[in-house]
Amino acid sequence: MSTQEKETSNTLYRQWQILSRLSTGKWMGTRELQEILQREGIDISLRTIQRDLNQISQRFPIENNGTVPQGWRWRSDAPIQSLPHMTSSQAVTFMMVEEHLNHLLPPSLIEEMTPWFDLARRSLSNQNNVRQWINRVRIVPATQPLIPPLVERTAQQAIYEGLLQDKQLECTYQPRISISSEEKTYILNPLALVQKGAVIYLICTRFDKTDIQTFALHRFKSAKVLESRALHPVDFNIDKYIESGALGFRVDYSRPTENIQIKLTMSEHDSTYFEECQLSTDQTIIKQDDGLMIVSATVPYTSQLVWWLRGFGKIIQNIEPLFLFNVVKEIED
Repeated sequence: MSTQEKETSNTLYRQWQILSRLSTGKWMGTRELQEILQREGIDISLRTIQRDLNQISQRFPIENNGTVPQGWRWRSDAPIQSLPHMTSSQAVTFMMVEEHLNHLLPPSLIEEMTPWFDLARRSLSNQNNVRQWINRVRIVPATQPLIPPLVERTAQQAIYEGLLQDKQLECTYQPRISISSEEKTYILNPLALVQKGAVIYLICTRFDKTDIQTFALHRFKSAKVLESRALHPVDFNIDKYIESGALGFRVDYSRPTENIQIKLTMSEHDSTYFEECQLSTDQTIIKQDDGLMIVSATVPYTSQLVWWLRGFGKIIQNIEPLFLFNVVKEIED
């Protein structure tokens, strides 16, 4: 490829990236476009972006708002054929991401994806059968539905950006166990975000400690991203952390979460639930001489397990080990 051909190819790729980031509603400035492109590894000046936009506007239905600096967007009457292509399956995926994962994505990524969300809606507007899929699919909680707690918006944005950029956070936090006491200030190393039910948790380490801790997002009063890089435990793995039962919350906070083997006795009819939804990969179901079934499994011993077992009431006729039976019955009584 000649130098001229390579330069033309780079220009086309850059201009296509610019087009794909424009929305049909929100004005996007050249500075914002520059930041997005730089995040994609495209080093470009504001002057070049402005020149590209002027060239693109001669062939595509985009417009500027005439301000300084200028903002750009697709014209409201732009035909769907003019916009970047999106298949029906891709459009459905983007719509479901916007509905169900919007609160788990960093604001900067949401801003970048806004044009794609807009395009997805436009792509589905003329496809009745595909659009109806969105109206026929819902996600409902398996437990009592709760209204999510309010999260301080600016603190949430800073926490998400800190995790995205792998930077430390300076935070003000209100611990649950001391609602009436003063707020605490921490320097945190963000490791992961996990949503459990209606609550989102930040998994992190403190600057002055090495143990992994869990902070509820709605208890952060403020947060800001620092310039210093976050410090990571060498062997941290979010999936292994979840599998350990750490997010099930410990029954005894003086001891780490431990795995126990439980045995649940119930009728054959009631045991079908555990045939469909297993407790663990080593689960077994054995029929006894009296016709009752014993479900055996190795699970983390957490308060979540205790309250879950309590929900079965008299369906579970016996629980082993004995200490777990006593804890469940103590709560019931």
